[in-house]
Amino acid sequence: MLVSIRQRIERLFPRGLGDVVLQVALFQLAYMAYRLVRGWIDDPQGASIAFQHARDIIGIERSTGLFIEPHLQAALGGGTGLIADASSWVYLNAQVTVTVGALMYLYLRHNNSFYFVRNMFMVAWCIALVGYMVFPTAPPRFFPEWGFVDSVADFTGVDPTNPTANALFNPYAAVPSMHVAFALMIGMPLSILCKHRPVRMFWRVYPLLVTFVIVMTGNHFLFDAALGGLTFLAAAGTATWMAKARTSWRFTPEPVRVSA
Repeated sequence: MLVSIRQRIERLFPRGLGDVVLQVALFQLAYMAYRLVRGWIDDPQGASIAFQHARDIIGIERSTGLFIEPHLQAALGGGTGLIADASSWVYLNAQVTVTVGALMYLYLRHNNSFYFVRNMFMVAWCIALVGYMVFPTAPPRFFPEWGFVDSVADFTGVDPTNPTANALFNPYAAVPSMHVAFALMIGMPLSILCKHRPVRMFWRVYPLLVTFVIVMTGNHFLFDAALGGLTFLAAAGTATWMAKARTSWRFTPEPVRVSA
């Protein structure tokens, strides 16, 4: 029986339980660093700087004709209704539920490619932490005077200033948008690795869906989304460079069997 259990564990965790613990520890350390950065700017002076940076972004988008976020919200229900509620649900689940689930799937089913994706996440997280320290930015939902609506607060009924809710995330971490970066870092690999055409198509459009959602919910400007995309490109480039030094860190897509 013990032999059978060990064989099952080996099939499930091809690099052993120690490697599982290591991967979890790496992501936990990244989250702890995020919490430390939050403490760095979570004070009245940091909030003032974050609000001014958001106003600067509004100024940039207005000057370039890209300030369409409040108009999009207004055109699709003004932050309320079915589209807003669906967007809020996706926003609440994308960053943790979908991302963690996708990483677990990659580790268990496509372990050879997991480490490339993991390295992308680690690099992107480092870039984001620097961005949060250097350019803390308040999200659009903090600017109702510009027509923005906090659809997530309306959907959940939770006051965004609630200390318990506020303790779970950094309210001034809008630049770059890691919702977009994470969506790209799981969407692109899974669009290659998944065997079934509908599933591959979903992961191809998933980053676009997330971009729509972060704007629709008033959590990010298009400016933030663009920098999230650039963060992904930088992380992918760095992970590719790292893979040249270590074979086990390469992205190795298995042959895809196309099915309807």
